Amino acid sequence: MSAFSNLPRPFLALAPLDDVTDTVFRRVVAACAPPDLFFTEFVNVDGLQSPGRPKLLKKLLFTPLEQPLVAQIWGLKPENFYKTARQLADGTFARELGLPKGVNFAGVDLNMGCPEKTAVKHGACAALINDRELAAEIIEATRKGLGGRLPLSIKTRTGYNQPDMGWIEFLLKQKLDMLAIHGRTRKEMSKVPANWDFIGQARELRDELSPDTLMVGNGDVMSRQQALKLAKKYQLDGIMIGRGVFHDPYVFAENSPWETQTAAQRTDLYKKQVRLFAETWQNGERPIHTLNKFCKIYINGFDGAKEFRERLMAAHSAEELLNLLETPDLIKA
Repeated sequence: MSAFSNLPRPFLALAPLDDVTDTVFRRVVAACAPPDLFFTEFVNVDGLQSPGRPKLLKKLLFTPLEQPLVAQIWGLKPENFYKTARQLADGTFARELGLPKGVNFAGVDLNMGCPEKTAVKHGACAALINDRELAAEIIEATRKGLGGRLPLSIKTRTGYNQPDMGWIEFLLKQKLDMLAIHGRTRKEMSKVPANWDFIGQARELRDELSPDTLMVGNGDVMSRQQALKLAKKYQLDGIMIGRGVFHDPYVFAENSPWETQTAAQRTDLYKKQVRLFAETWQNGERPIHTLNKFCKIYINGFDGAKEFRERLMAAHSAEELLNLLETPDLIKA
C-alpha cells in the first residue's frame, strides 16, 4: 500500500522550498503544528551520482520527527534518476544519513516546475514542460528505480509561457501516484495570483484519465481554513502550503496562536531555530545567510523591529545571532 494512501482527505503538505524547508525548519514547523506530509528541498540526481554526493546529502537529511517525508529530486540524466530512486527506495540514503533502522522516505517527487533560471537554462525542472520526451524518460527511469517500493509524484506548474492543459494531460497519462500543481506558469513566476480555476479543471481531467492519481493544489494559501475551502471548492485530495508558513509557522494548526503571541514568544521560536541550526550544521554545511533570512518571520510588529532585523541579517554566525536575540532591550513584549 502506498504511503500516500494513509493520508487524510484533504491532506495538507509543506511545500518544498530550496534553502528554506531543510531538516531544521521542518522540525520547527513540526513542533508548532505538523503538516500531514513533508517534502525535502530539491536535490540534484546528477550531483548525487557524482563525487559531489557527500555535499548534497544535507538536502536529504531528516529526523524521525519529519514524517512522512517525500524526497524531491531534479536533474537531466534518466540513468541518474534511476540510480537515485533505487537508492532512496532501498534505504541506501537513509543508512548514509545515519537514520534508525526502518526509517525511510515515504515517497519520491520529481521537480518539473521550479522556474529558477539556471536550472531552466540547462533544460531541467520547468523546462521539461517543453521537453516531454525527456520528461517521459525521467518518469519511466524513476519508476523503474523505485520498483513499486515507494510512490511517485510530480510537482509542476500550469504551463511554461501560458496555461497548458496538454502538459497536465501528458502527466496524468503517466499514472502517477500524486500530481501537485502550482497555479502559475513558469513565466509568471510569483508575479500574479495563482490560477485555481485551472487546478480545478486539471482535477476534472484527472477524474477522466487517472482517477487513482491524487491531485494537490498549491499557490497563495495563507491559512489552514483557506486550504480546506480550496480543497472543497475544487474537490482536491490535498493542498500544499509554501510561503504561507512565513506568515504563520503554526499555519497547519486548527487554531493557530500566532496572531496573539508576543514579540518575546516569537523571538523565542527563532532562538529555537537558531540553536537547531547550530546543532545540525556544526561543520558549516549551511551558509549563515540561509538562517538570517528567517528573521522576517519572527521579528516584526514592534517598535524597532526593522532595525533589529537589519542587525540580525548582518550576523556572521549562529552564535552572533543568539547573542543578539538574547539582548532583552531590543525585543519589545
